[in-house]
Amino acid sequence: MVAILLVCAAAACFVVSNALVKHIGQWLPTGQMLFIRGCMAMLIVFAAAHTSRATRLLGTILSAPVLARAAVEGVGSTLFLMSLAWLPLANATAIDLSAPLILTGLAVVFLGERVPAQRWLAIGVGFIGVLLIVQPRAGHFNAAALLCLLGTTLHATRDLLTRRIPPGVPSLLVALSSTVALTLVAGAWLLVEGWRPIERAHLGWLALGAGFLAGGVLCTIASLRHIALSTVAPFRYLSLPFALALGFGVWGELPGPLACAGIVLIAASGLWVLLGAKRTPAAASVPERRLRLFRPSRHRAPPAG
Repeated sequence: MVAILLVCAAAACFVVSNALVKHIGQWLPTGQMLFIRGCMAMLIVFAAAHTSRATRLLGTILSAPVLARAAVEGVGSTLFLMSLAWLPLANATAIDLSAPLILTGLAVVFLGERVPAQRWLAIGVGFIGVLLIVQPRAGHFNAAALLCLLGTTLHATRDLLTRRIPPGVPSLLVALSSTVALTLVAGAWLLVEGWRPIERAHLGWLALGAGFLAGGVLCTIASLRHIALSTVAPFRYLSLPFALALGFGVWGELPGPLACAGIVLIAASGLWVLLGAKRTPAAASVPERRLRLFRPSRHRAPPAG
């Protein structure tokens, strides 16, 4: 029960953090606000890692699996957060929740995992849901939705790379490496966008966003220490009603009929995949040559959120 409450809290924290990014984006460039928020979040996560004595193994974040995961996380999260400037919060959240569907396809291609026919059907339904939200059509290019989808694809790739992290690397250090990477990517983008004067109120909002971001990461890690990922994962879909309520309450955003249908399809298919994976024994993987990024560990490290 504690783990379920923690993952629900994490879902709410991530939605609020994204909403604050969307809010501050009205006055500050994306790179600037993500860089400032990232610096604040780094301090919080580092403090948590130091308190838990995980920093004694700080050198482990320089291993190839952790660095690869952090780089993909940094670029993917930056693209996703950039899309929030144009997309309704609920639409972006729904697209991001299609990551388990994309991850299943990536696991087939790169790990050679066997996927039952009913799971492929769920993936197909989820893909239709994404199309209903993106709504590509002649003469209309929804660049923001495609940017969000690219970020989500990188999030799925991040989860795939997480499987290659040795179990001896503390989850808090994995989270710290991701936060550092996101801050560095934002800093690079800041060089392109430039720096604008910032008010104290903006710093306050960014500090609040950093707190919610770190809170979401820490709640996710704590939940994984109590119970299996397959058990708590379906509760992450609570971020959808959170995003819908927050988007409507703050910005008056209400997805159109097609987008609403897409949100329902993504949530249903994602839950179908997650619950099906919980009932199905782990699939066998092909030899290491199918994914030569680095040596696989004998056990998979828990995602850092």
